[in-house]
Amino acid sequence: MLSLDPKELPQPKLHQYLLGAIGPRPIAFASTIDQEGRANLAPYSFFNVFSSNPPILIFSPARRGRDNTTKHTLENAIAHRECVINIVNYDMVEQMSLASTEYPAGVSEFEKTGLTPIASDVVKPFRVKEAPVQFECKINDVVALGTQGGAGNLVICEVVRIHVAESILDEEGRISPIKMDQVARMGGHWYTRANKGLFQLPQPMTQIGIGFDALPADIKTSTILTGNELAQLAGVESLPNETEVNEYKLTELADLFMEFEGKAAELEVELHKKAKALLQDKKVTDAWMTLLSFNN
Repeated sequence: MLSLDPKELPQPKLHQYLLGAIGPRPIAFASTIDQEGRANLAPYSFFNVFSSNPPILIFSPARRGRDNTTKHTLENAIAHRECVINIVNYDMVEQMSLASTEYPAGVSEFEKTGLTPIASDVVKPFRVKEAPVQFECKINDVVALGTQGGAGNLVICEVVRIHVAESILDEEGRISPIKMDQVARMGGHWYTRANKGLFQLPQPMTQIGIGFDALPADIKTSTILTGNELAQLAGVESLPNETEVNEYKLTELADLFMEFEGKAAELEVELHKKAKALLQDKKVTDAWMTLLSFNN
């Protein structure tokens, strides 16, 4: 067995050991507002409940390891002392992951992820409509744990209003973990699903995705693709060009176009179904070329 001194480990290695060993970690999908009143939404897996009387939740936006800068959520929490902690289930996990992208200050992650902001009852930050549980919170304190990259900042939140979707309650009115289908963070790209087990998601933080707001209207309003699948599409940095789409159409989709020649509505449905299958196999570029071929 390895015996390691944390003080002798490079910070990224220490970070890897901690996050790989301590899990599954629940996810605080924290909604805040900045000094101009603009919405911000970001996920944090340094999070848990620490008291029920008073009801206290704590999450920790760490300083960035690469450049020692602070997160927008932390800056907003210090400035406004209010937040909403939304709980993440599997139906919104790809959209939650997309929100971890380092968008510039003032860019709304609600717009980029396609999640729906709804007004809170007590605090100013918005709730996430799709979240099965939403905690409106007053921030009692923010405790800095250090000044170097990787240092956490404990955001101590007192719950002042709870919103629970009736669809996740069992016959006795308790939250059912099976109905809730909550997800939690593991190490690396790994997550766990409460009622299904481990799965992986590629992390979007190294690139800036185009976002839901840049999706073509016919794709954004698809009756075939889910929010998770649309989030995969929204996570790309750029779209395939016309030449790439044409080549893909001729080589991979020719039979489909011949089968539904003159049946545009049926063809569009079939292309969306094919794109859905490709996205389930994490073939995002192929899915994009399939969808774009309809109008190409």
